[in-house]
Amino acid sequence: MIVSTQKPFEQILSALEGGERIFIIGCAKCASVCKAGGEEEVFRMQDALAAAGKEVTGTIVIDETCHMLRTARDLRSRKEQVDEADFLLVLSCGAGIQSVAEHSDKKVIAGTDSKFLGNIKRFGQFEQRCSLCGDCRLNDTAGICPVTVCAKGLVNGPCGGMEDGRCEVDAEQTCAWVAIYERLDRQGRLEALDKTTALRDFSHKRHPNNLRLDK
Repeated sequence: MIVSTQKPFEQILSALEGGERIFIIGCAKCASVCKAGGEEEVFRMQDALAAAGKEVTGTIVIDETCHMLRTARDLRSRKEQVDEADFLLVLSCGAGIQSVAEHSDKKVIAGTDSKFLGNIKRFGQFEQRCSLCGDCRLNDTAGICPVTVCAKGLVNGPCGGMEDGRCEVDAEQTCAWVAIYERLDRQGRLEALDKTTALRDFSHKRHPNNLRLDK
């Protein structure tokens, strides 16, 4: 899931200067799970804006704001409320914010900051495990991504700063390559460390990227 956090309310108010009527859009998926833009957060934002003297023309929590066709459809279903608004305030990841902007000529305000692709450790705790590099090496590293989990992104073993199995950048963290070694050892696959990993192919990380499935 995409982990996002709500911007400070003062920043949101500053971005809303020049507009008095606001339509709020949330996301029922990622932003809801990380408490950045689900129903509860949309209701709280509505109350906060009202207390700040803004008029909320309406709200909607879209099932997936990153789904461009669904976002367009759901905005059409609230056309009157959207048309009445000066600005659209979106509480979702950056992809969802851009979906809204794609389908409206209104000024779209980002109410969140997108942080990372996160694993859910438990409710309210998220960890980054993948950097979406497009050149996955997990088969060779026992399912642990050194590009992400290693503070330096090293793909061929630990750096000289590793000490007692701890990362020199963050001593509270186990060195990613120590974790890889220990997991490979448990699996009886230490020979995987005998080969040198090829350099990363950064052509897979092109921006903007796209994917079209064959019909």
